[in-house]
Amino acid sequence: MYAKCGCTEDARELFDNMSERDVVSWSAMIAGYAQNGLAQEALALFEQMQREGMKPDEVTYISVLSACAHSGLVDQGCYVFDSMCKNHGVTPTKEHYACMVDLLGRAGFLADAELVINKMPIQPNSVV
Repeated sequence: MYAKCGCTEDARELFDNMSERDVVSWSAMIAGYAQNGLAQEALALFEQMQREGMKPDEVTYISVLSACAHSGLVDQGCYVFDSMCKNHGVTPTKEHYACMVDLLGRAGFLADAELVINKMPIQPNSVV
């Protein structure tokens, strides 16, 4: 709630004071940073999440990829996308591919975005 209202510091304070954190709380905080244009904070928290032994899920990856897309962090976004399956066994969904197309398109890499669409193992939807 705090992050959705732009109060990321308050959201982080609550997050830091939680007695137990699960993948939902980690993902919510990462999404809060992403929604407020704080990509570096989202990426740092994503790294901390993994260091603390929490396995990211599909939702976590959408938030991280969205943060990268809205901040022009193409290299980081591509690395995160590639690591989904390799490091955590998360199979990319249409939403993940849409994030990658958005990331590449916003950065002006339209040919690369088209390549991602053409290589998708699933049928792209209108969002992609």
